[in-house]
Amino acid sequence: MASVTSLSDSVHQRLAAALSAALPQAGSADPLLRRSDRADFQANGILALAKKEKANPRELATQVVSGVESGELIKDVEVSGPGFLNITLTDRAITENLAARYADDTGRLGVPHAEQPGTTVIDYAQPNVAKEMHVGHLRSAVIGDAVVKLLEFTGENVVRRHHIGDWGTQFGMLIQYLEEHPHELDHKADEVSGEEAMSNLDRLYKAARKLFDADEEFKTRARRRVVDLQAGDPQTVAMWQKFVDESKIYFFSVFEKLDMEIRDADIVGESGYNDMLAETCRLLEESGVAVRSEGALCVFFDDIKGPDGNPVPLIVQKSDGGYGYAATDLSAIRDRVFNLKANSIIYVVDARQSLHFKMVFETARKAGWLGDDVKAYQLAFGTVLGKDGKPFKTREGETVRLVDLLDEAIDRASAVVREKAQDLSEAEIAERGTQVGVGAVKYADLSTSANRDYKFDLDQMVSLNGDTSVYLQYAYARIQSILRKAGASRPAAHPELELHEAERALGLHADSFAATVAEAATEYAPHKLAAYLYQLASFYTTFYDKCPVLKAETQEQIENRLFLCDVTARTLHRGMDLLGIRTPERL
Repeated sequence: MASVTSLSDSVHQRLAAALSAALPQAGSADPLLRRSDRADFQANGILALAKKEKANPRELATQVVSGVESGELIKDVEVSGPGFLNITLTDRAITENLAARYADDTGRLGVPHAEQPGTTVIDYAQPNVAKEMHVGHLRSAVIGDAVVKLLEFTGENVVRRHHIGDWGTQFGMLIQYLEEHPHELDHKADEVSGEEAMSNLDRLYKAARKLFDADEEFKTRARRRVVDLQAGDPQTVAMWQKFVDESKIYFFSVFEKLDMEIRDADIVGESGYNDMLAETCRLLEESGVAVRSEGALCVFFDDIKGPDGNPVPLIVQKSDGGYGYAATDLSAIRDRVFNLKANSIIYVVDARQSLHFKMVFETARKAGWLGDDVKAYQLAFGTVLGKDGKPFKTREGETVRLVDLLDEAIDRASAVVREKAQDLSEAEIAERGTQVGVGAVKYADLSTSANRDYKFDLDQMVSLNGDTSVYLQYAYARIQSILRKAGASRPAAHPELELHEAERALGLHADSFAATVAEAATEYAPHKLAAYLYQLASFYTTFYDKCPVLKAETQEQIENRLFLCDVTARTLHRGMDLLGIRTPERL
């Protein structure tokens, strides 16, 4: 089905045409249309245009009103104040436009596909091999997953990348320990759960670390093993692969609990760029972008200096010949631009790494790997805080494990569902509790602008009141309950009916779904979609309180209100799905 033109776009087109006719010398003019509490829309653009053209704004506004084509779309346009236009639409236009969205059997609600989609590589959800995922891994995974869904829904070609930490000196220590204690991981990968796999690795790491710190001979053997790994020694690489495989069992179990799809083919860790590192350094040095400084290969910047006023370099290769994170990140850019043909590269990474990525991006531009036709952008996110406003820790001061956090959220949500449940079995309560608990954690994250810190407060997250996913899920479940109770009455649009004020507000907000999705996708801003959905649920609550549905005065009114309910439910369902959150039919 073709996309549906929104009411705001239709009004915008008519006002712009009237403006151009009134001031032909001004060319195309933007009426600056927005939703208003004084009418359905308000146009504020005439003031600036009149000032520019040295015209009387109120006279110009009056002239524009006389040129606006009204009819079935616009009921009334009035001049307000010094030249604002207040526009009221017909009830018929609101209902017919929603009916067109409702008729979209693709489930897109009339949201258009991009006409000329590009290719975006998005780097998110980057856990470390042989280490447990903690609360610090939450935001990259949740925000990245929502942005992927938004971009794919709007038609972009998306390549997912999970740049896991699977390389470095600690692997020499782990591999050497396993070589000398071969039974420590003596099981088949498919015989253990994810948490068991990580528990095994965690125990192994601690034992290896203890020996490394206490035994100089073991330390020497471990460092020699790092060299073997980097040189591609088959036995060493095979043992390293064991750690990676073991960790993946765990990663997949955590991401499954987060209700996220992580595909093995998309996991390209630090090791995936090893073969490119030497060439990356050679190209940087030959082009003069990087220079040798005290034996290290460095890139210097005019505008980046330390507290002492001296330049702070990006170290691409260490003086001992080892490669730093910069070499890997620059090699990844080369791969993403030249092999994956990316137009945009998005990094969903902690804001504390902003300086590093600024330096990496600038280096890649100096080297010619990032041209004007390729955007590299760090979608930087803030910190998860505890109720005390400090970084979220356990009572013992340790970092909170992600699985523990999710389990507690599920437990709290299950208690809320059990309290409200009337006809749900224990299995259904457990299923709903998981959907509500995980949804609560995701929504708390996604409803906050990514670059801001936010407080992790489970009591608030699973509340039925306020800006929470539970509030939205409850609104959706309530609509499904009404639709089930409707009997022979079915949702049907009746454009001939007059609408209650609450019906109009709900319909106009539902109509702006496509514009909100486009904005959230373009700006990589899931929080804008979350805010829209919360407003939609709030408008629905007002409608539900003021407009009886199944006890409306006429059959036509019952059908039309069921139609408004179903449009709202479909919009909530699609919008929550784009945030990676489930909408249970019953709560």
